[in-house]
Amino acid sequence: MRLVSVAAVAENGVIGDDGEVPWPHLAEDVEQYRERVAGSPVILGRRTFDSMRGDLPGSQQIVVSRSVECVDEPTAAVVGGVDEALDRARGLAPDETVYVLGGGAIYGLFQPHVDAMVLSRIDGRYEGDTRFPEWDREKWALTAETEYDGFTLRTWHRRAEIG
Repeated sequence: MRLVSVAAVAENGVIGDDGEVPWPHLAEDVEQYRERVAGSPVILGRRTFDSMRGDLPGSQQIVVSRSVECVDEPTAAVVGGVDEALDRARGLAPDETVYVLGGGAIYGLFQPHVDAMVLSRIDGRYEGDTRFPEWDREKWALTAETEYDGFTLRTWHRRAEIG
């Protein structure tokens, strides 16, 4: 299994404000994100899951929550933490990619486990209450970059440990 974080991140690290993105709608970013995760399992927190209930991403949702035991969506399952989420993801997609979709705490919890990150770097700085976790750029290699109107899509891969 390959684990990949996907996020839209403003220049100052903000990813959300009161459950919403604080920047104007970027149709191309939403489209590339939806296409990327469409046929794959996704891992997300309960609040992020709840905010997407009308249009759930991915083929199956692994919802990390300590406050609910189940959800009423046939494609979703609730797990209690990182290890249980990773075990479930490996069972669903042992040879495929599984995407981590947030929110902020979920990105932080899974950061030590992700193999790659696909980050839409949103032009501008925005006020918000949720940030993407800090990460050591020395441990990551930028492997792809595509400019769009309003954002730049960057793919990062974790560098192999030198031993």
